[in-house]
Amino acid sequence: MQPSSLLLSPPAKKVLKAEKNLLAFSAGVDSSALFFLLLAEDIPFDIAIVDYGLREASKEELRYAKELAFKHDKICYHDSVHLPTSNFEHHARTYRYHFFEQIIKEKGYSNLITAHQLNDRLEWFLMQLGRGAGLVEMLGFEEIEERKGYRLIRPLINTAKSDLLDYLQSHNKTFFIDESNADEKYHRNHIRAHFSDAFVKEYQDGLLKSFAYLQSDKNDLLPQKAVYQDQALTLLQHSYHDSLDIRAIDRALKERGYLLSAAQKKEILRKKEAVIADKIVISWSKTYIYIAPFITASMPKAFKELCRRLQIPAKIRPYLLVSDIDPSGLPPIDAVS
Repeated sequence: MQPSSLLLSPPAKKVLKAEKNLLAFSAGVDSSALFFLLLAEDIPFDIAIVDYGLREASKEELRYAKELAFKHDKICYHDSVHLPTSNFEHHARTYRYHFFEQIIKEKGYSNLITAHQLNDRLEWFLMQLGRGAGLVEMLGFEEIEERKGYRLIRPLINTAKSDLLDYLQSHNKTFFIDESNADEKYHRNHIRAHFSDAFVKEYQDGLLKSFAYLQSDKNDLLPQKAVYQDQALTLLQHSYHDSLDIRAIDRALKERGYLLSAAQKKEILRKKEAVIADKIVISWSKTYIYIAPFITASMPKAFKELCRRLQIPAKIRPYLLVSDIDPSGLPPIDAVS
């Protein structure tokens, strides 16, 4: 078993120590271990848990979360909900993150901490590999991921589940086992039972090295960072390669809490302009890809003429006007970094 001080990622610890954090808690092995590891590192955090009411043990898990929070002077946010059983995992994830994001917004948290670990990371990789995904999709688990209004931080993604279980048992800590995790009607559980857990057990060191190399390759493949950001306006420098551009757009929209469908991605690339869900506009210019809230507004003639001369896309202009963003202050159209 690794020393407990090595179970949490150093970059994640550095970020978490300085900010206000919310831990997504379930009372299972992973989140229980993370709770005590954060305590041991003196990292500030509160917890949030959702009871879906599908199992008898869920009430006991909720009670344990409240007791644990009270004992260690933490706030425990909790909610109970009954969701459709069809496509339950999708509905549960959507509801859970909406609940977390409401708390983050209302209470001023900077980071959401989740207990995803190395086995989860490999499960995701294999699921995407089986679906015919590319490198970016297969490496969907980032250690520190920017979201709209907060960071999602996964400090355990390089730690095997077996190490977390050993930690809990060696320190006599309470945790619960969700029996539904063994139900292979869920695709993730099938991958776990037949492939990922055995692979992590046998090849953990090599797997960690491979993920590090692949993450470095992914970063090299996605050079487009925002070259300009003001309020809800983002400018990406486009690469003139559709696959790279759409991945940069996809990442920028994920940070705003929106997931593009495959059809939407194709339409954006075909038209080089799109309005997503009547909320977000994406437009190309000679040098940049502009992303902003979609609004309509009457514009003074002089303002329109200035935007025209600066080659700012028409659907972006209303947002600049109502947000009092000076078009002349945007990066010049022929600027290349």
